[in-house]
Amino acid sequence: MLVNMSTLLGVAKSKGFAVGAYNVSESNLFRTVVEAAEENDSPAIIAVHPTELDYCKDEFARYMVARISSSHVPFVLHMDHGDSIESVMRAVHDGFSSVMIDGSLLPFEENVAKTSEVVRYCHMLDVSVEGELGTIGTTGTTIEGGMTEVTYTDPDDAKAFVERTGVDSLAVAIGTCHGLYPKGVTPKLRMDVLKKIKEVVDVPLVLHGGSGNPDEEIAEAVRIGIQKVNISSDYKSAFFVAAREILQRPDSGWDPNNLFPACIEAGKRVLAQKMRLFDSVGKAALFREAGISPWRQGLA
Repeated sequence: MLVNMSTLLGVAKSKGFAVGAYNVSESNLFRTVVEAAEENDSPAIIAVHPTELDYCKDEFARYMVARISSSHVPFVLHMDHGDSIESVMRAVHDGFSSVMIDGSLLPFEENVAKTSEVVRYCHMLDVSVEGELGTIGTTGTTIEGGMTEVTYTDPDDAKAFVERTGVDSLAVAIGTCHGLYPKGVTPKLRMDVLKKIKEVVDVPLVLHGGSGNPDEEIAEAVRIGIQKVNISSDYKSAFFVAAREILQRPDSGWDPNNLFPACIEAGKRVLAQKMRLFDSVGKAALFREAGISPWRQGLA
């Protein structure tokens, strides 16, 4: 079932769990996420970065819409780190039920103006909008980018940003980075910052850069009030480690049906662990029990 982010995270917020947003760019990664969600009866967010959409093309996005619309599990199809009105509207036309506009590197007033414009357009079509305030770090191993140093989200700015833009969810910076952390580097999340933001902001909160962080810190962030956790590198790493191992075998061949099944299973094991960590396993039943209807694009 395809729903928008407001519906998905509204349930997560009221019931005290988080939902993973998993980046995909091709059919095997997409299958990995969808099958993991269905096997664990867990809601899930299919996240696609603008460069990933450039790669997989609009036709594949429409296939994703069709596949998740027929599932018994609630899914959101989400544009991750939309960088312009054009990239956001491309996603909307492809059937995405949610978008992110990333103005985090802009001055505060410019971020407010750009995000407000996207909110105005997308809310006409019942498309949810995620904004971002503060900067996520980068390890240099991911397409999402980031900054060499994290700029933590200011709680007072977060309150003003949400009130002035009307965003449906807010990505906050509390010390995570995009990508996998180098060996020996252990991130430390600022739970004190998260608690202060939670006290003054009522919309669902988002944690970007969720890969590689200690499980106990992610679990604590969810308990405090994170409703969406972005995961990409962790499960993709497992997928491609398996692929490399198989390709080194002299009898591996070149047929996808010989190569990818084991990779998909490796990725699904990581995703199942994340879903348990977020306490989203079995939570798809909440949507069925509540009789929540599938999302329909406003002008469809």
